[in-house]
Amino acid sequence: MDRVLALVLAGGQGDRLSILSEQRAKPAVCFGGKYRLIDFTLSNCVNSGILKVGVLTQYRPRSLSEHIGIGRPWDLDRSNAGVVLLPPYRARNYADWYKGTADAVYQNMDFIGEQRAEQILILAGDHVYRMRYDEMLAFHRYKEADLTIGVVQVPLDETSRYGILTLDDTDQVVEFHEKPDHPQSNLASMGIYVFNPQTLISRLEENIRRRSSYDFGRDIIPAMINRDRVFAFRFPGYWRDVGTVESYWQANMDLLDDGPEFDLHDPEALLRTKNVERPPARLGPRAKVGQCLLSNGCVIYGEVRRSVLSPGVVVQEGAVVEDSIIFDDSVIGEETVIDRCIIDEEVWIGPGAHLGFGNDFTPNRDEPNYLATGITLVGKRARIPAGVRIGRNCKVTPGAREGDFARDLVRSGETVVAGGVEVFTRYGAAG
Repeated sequence: MDRVLALVLAGGQGDRLSILSEQRAKPAVCFGGKYRLIDFTLSNCVNSGILKVGVLTQYRPRSLSEHIGIGRPWDLDRSNAGVVLLPPYRARNYADWYKGTADAVYQNMDFIGEQRAEQILILAGDHVYRMRYDEMLAFHRYKEADLTIGVVQVPLDETSRYGILTLDDTDQVVEFHEKPDHPQSNLASMGIYVFNPQTLISRLEENIRRRSSYDFGRDIIPAMINRDRVFAFRFPGYWRDVGTVESYWQANMDLLDDGPEFDLHDPEALLRTKNVERPPARLGPRAKVGQCLLSNGCVIYGEVRRSVLSPGVVVQEGAVVEDSIIFDDSVIGEETVIDRCIIDEEVWIGPGAHLGFGNDFTPNRDEPNYLATGITLVGKRARIPAGVRIGRNCKVTPGAREGDFARDLVRSGETVVAGGVEVFTRYGAAG
């Protein structure tokens, strides 16, 4: 595997994750308590023997860059290999902000050439799965392919979210449609590609000359069908694109099932991450915990049911947390109820509050397409006043303070904005 270069596309903004990706790149979003989404891709590389990895960053890269560092948690701190962060830059020749996935790779052609790789493995940095890439690479070589695409079966009602492929009986791709309205199959691209270097260079140069949308799914792959040898590698395991609030929440909840399909505790496929030293989790004398993931440093005096808690979370006496995800160092006050919520880092929730209140499932007025399944979001470092009730599909933006709550009831579908005034954000009008 020393002649394989992996390129991880990690610059995505992740609009559909709403405020969870407002202050961080999507691959840096917390998952499963102690992990970040990019941990799955980096761990898959190392577990497959791939030790040359470039991570292409762009949107809000600071937390992602701090998490990866020099790659030590993944054994990627090497002198002749290892991980390299590849942000966009300005130069005399063609160089600028990455305009799309294909453009991001094209702007790093000098780096690719220096690696002298025999295959280029292009990966997404924001999916949840375990995969041996070496098996896909062996398939690529066996088929003498120019491009091999990792594919997985998805429910028919979700095909509009993916690139959809039609194959012949040898698994050669005969059709590829990006996010079709009327799909011909339910085989979806995983966003995993193996290219031969010369084919990749040629097709990227053609795409740049066409000045298209600079995207693999919309431009590069469709242009290669019936022209190059393009094959599909069928992946039979668990794979989730956690690109929406609902899919992200559900993938976390999947971890809590008895005998989960995706088991973080599988010793045969080690999942690596950057660890911060914390004491063990502590349960108080009246604590009740069931079907949960509790990370180091958690302190539980109340009740936690079917939830995922990141390091340092405190649940105080009489509080109830259910069907929720709580990020690092958040504090849930006494007698507070948290039901079907996602709480970002360092949030303080005052005593007697109720988040996820009532049976009104009115979609969020700012993001009706993203917040419509009853999940309420609280942004990073927000402070929720004591006794407030917040309904379903609500959003409290990062940094909101007690004074931003005009009343003690936030109705379902409403948004509380830091500063207490209506503003226009990339999500639309907020108030």
